[in-house]
Amino acid sequence: MSQRTYSKEQFLSGEVLLIDKFENWTSFDVVNKIRSTLKYRYDIPKLKVGHAGTLDPLATGLLIICTGKKTKEIQNFQDLPKEYITTIKFGETTPSFDLETDVDKTFSTENLTEKDVRTVIAGFKGKQKQIPPDFSAKRVNGKRAYESARKGKSLDLKPSEIEIFEIEILSFNRPFAKIKINCSKGTYIRALARDIGEKLDNGAHLTALRRTKIGNFSVEDAITVDLFQKML
Repeated sequence: MSQRTYSKEQFLSGEVLLIDKFENWTSFDVVNKIRSTLKYRYDIPKLKVGHAGTLDPLATGLLIICTGKKTKEIQNFQDLPKEYITTIKFGETTPSFDLETDVDKTFSTENLTEKDVRTVIAGFKGKQKQIPPDFSAKRVNGKRAYESARKGKSLDLKPSEIEIFEIEILSFNRPFAKIKINCSKGTYIRALARDIGEKLDNGAHLTALRRTKIGNFSVEDAITVDLFQKML
């Protein structure tokens, strides 16, 4: 992608951009930056720009951005399976199931083994019901769930059907496990960490999350927002 050149007409008719999202950026931050960059560079008063699948602010990795008429295809991209590489820390829980919030409970990991973790995560392969995190972009009564969660309001989120196609441990160094996951749309990796911790009778939360693939699209072919701006 770094060798490509672009024109105003291309973005208006529709482009699909593979962006490697920075940590601490929201998905909407990326959309807004791309849109404002294109409007300034090409003097476009109005331009449709959208993303195909939200990434948490603390997550990095592949974000598909569509412009112009390609925004009509966003749902097609959202429906594709996803691949993530995550680091889970056992022995601690947080309300958000990641590092956005502080640790609220601790557990001993003295007897936790890699075999224990492998056995438990194998049971998550396949179709299942998953309760989304309160700290998520899921809409409840017209509001994003995280808006209520950050105000300390309790939520009653309904479980959604998801599917884990593949899940494997890449490395284990107690209390951390690096795990690769191939899953269906709508899967919350933070919620998966919560559920794995509960199955082990041991708390767990994410300390890192990176989306590496969406369907056949790979983060290896993506560029950062900074590089995209330089290309223009």
